[in-house]
Amino acid sequence: MSLETAGDVKAEWPPYEVFVRSKRGLNHVHVGSIHAADDEMALRHARDVYTRRNEGVSIWVVPSASITASSPDEKDSFFEPSGDKIYRHPTFYDVAEDVPHM
Repeated sequence: MSLETAGDVKAEWPPYEVFVRSKRGLNHVHVGSIHAADDEMALRHARDVYTRRNEGVSIWVVPSASITASSPDEKDSFFEPSGDKIYRHPTFYDVAEDVPHM
Protein backbone atom coordinates (compact mmCIF):
# COMPACT_ATOMS: atom_id res chain seq x y z
CA MET A 1 0.00 0.00 0.00
CA SER A 2 1.21 3.51 -0.54
CA LEU A 3 0.13 6.96 0.40
CA GLU A 4 0.34 9.95 -1.93
CA THR A 5 2.00 12.91 -0.27
CA ALA A 6 2.56 16.52 -1.34
CA GLY A 7 4.30 16.91 -4.67
CA ASP A 8 3.17 13.50 -5.97
CA VAL A 9 5.91 11.79 -3.95
CA LYS A 10 4.81 8.36 -2.75
CA ALA A 11 5.74 7.18 0.70
CA GLU A 12 5.15 3.57 1.73
CA TRP A 13 3.17 2.91 4.88
CA PRO A 14 5.30 1.25 7.56
CA PRO A 15 4.59 -2.34 8.63
CA TYR A 16 3.06 -3.18 12.01
CA GLU A 17 3.02 -6.52 13.83
CA VAL A 18 -0.38 -7.52 15.22
CA PHE A 19 -0.97 -9.42 18.45
CA VAL A 20 -4.45 -10.56 19.53
CA ARG A 21 -5.65 -11.87 22.89
CA SER A 22 -8.56 -14.21 22.23
CA LYS A 23 -9.86 -14.45 25.82
CA ARG A 24 -9.27 -12.71 29.14
CA GLY A 25 -6.41 -14.30 31.03
CA LEU A 26 -4.65 -15.64 27.92
CA ASN A 27 -1.51 -14.22 26.30
CA HIS A 28 -1.48 -12.03 23.24
CA VAL A 29 -0.44 -14.08 20.20
CA HIS A 30 1.19 -12.80 17.04
CA VAL A 31 -1.36 -13.20 14.24
CA GLY A 32 0.22 -11.31 11.36
CA SER A 33 1.33 -8.00 9.93
CA ILE A 34 -0.34 -4.99 8.33
CA HIS A 35 0.73 -1.67 6.83
CA ALA A 36 -0.75 1.60 8.08
CA ALA A 37 -0.05 5.33 7.97
CA ASP A 38 -0.13 5.70 11.79
CA ASP A 39 -0.78 3.84 15.04
CA GLU A 40 -4.53 4.52 15.12
CA MET A 41 -4.99 3.33 11.54
CA ALA A 42 -2.92 0.24 12.34
CA LEU A 43 -5.19 -0.58 15.27
CA ARG A 44 -8.34 -0.17 13.17
CA HIS A 45 -6.97 -2.20 10.26
CA ALA A 46 -5.82 -4.94 12.65
CA ARG A 47 -9.32 -5.09 14.13
CA ASP A 48 -10.91 -5.32 10.69
CA VAL A 49 -8.48 -7.94 9.35
CA TYR A 50 -7.80 -10.18 12.36
CA THR A 51 -10.96 -10.04 14.52
CA ARG A 52 -13.79 -10.16 12.00
CA ARG A 53 -15.65 -12.88 13.90
CA ASN A 54 -15.42 -11.39 17.42
CA GLU A 55 -12.54 -13.71 18.32
CA GLY A 56 -10.53 -11.13 20.26
CA VAL A 57 -10.77 -9.11 23.46
CA SER A 58 -7.58 -7.07 23.02
CA ILE A 59 -5.27 -6.08 20.15
CA TRP A 60 -1.71 -4.80 20.23
CA VAL A 61 -0.09 -3.21 17.18
CA VAL A 62 3.64 -2.56 17.24
CA PRO A 63 5.69 -0.88 14.53
CA SER A 64 7.87 -3.63 13.09
CA ALA A 65 10.91 -1.35 13.29
CA SER A 66 10.46 -1.13 17.09
CA ILE A 67 10.89 -4.87 17.63
CA THR A 68 14.31 -6.20 18.55
CA ALA A 69 14.58 -9.98 18.51
CA SER A 70 17.17 -12.68 18.91
CA SER A 71 18.00 -14.90 15.98
CA PRO A 72 17.05 -18.60 16.03
CA ASP A 73 20.53 -19.28 14.64
CA GLU A 74 22.02 -17.86 17.86
CA LYS A 75 19.81 -19.97 20.14
CA ASP A 76 22.60 -22.02 21.72
CA SER A 77 24.95 -19.12 22.50
CA PHE A 78 22.18 -16.68 23.42
CA PHE A 79 20.35 -18.92 25.91
CA GLU A 80 23.31 -20.96 27.14
CA PRO A 81 24.09 -18.79 30.21
CA SER A 82 20.73 -19.62 31.81
CA GLY A 83 21.06 -23.36 31.23
CA ASP A 84 23.10 -23.93 34.39
CA LYS A 85 20.63 -22.06 36.61
CA ILE A 86 18.23 -24.90 37.25
CA TYR A 87 16.49 -22.94 40.00
CA ARG A 88 14.95 -20.78 37.24
CA HIS A 89 13.06 -23.72 35.80
CA PRO A 90 9.72 -24.57 37.43
CA THR A 91 10.56 -28.28 37.76
CA PHE A 92 10.75 -28.08 41.56
CA TYR A 93 7.18 -26.88 42.03
CA ASP A 94 3.88 -28.66 42.02
CA VAL A 95 1.12 -26.79 40.18
CA ALA A 96 -2.39 -27.38 41.45
CA GLU A 97 -4.75 -28.87 38.85
CA ASP A 98 -7.23 -26.02 39.28
CA VAL A 99 -4.70 -23.37 38.17
CA PRO A 100 -5.80 -22.26 34.68
CA HIS A 101 -3.50 -21.72 31.69
CA MET A 102 -0.35 -23.35 33.07
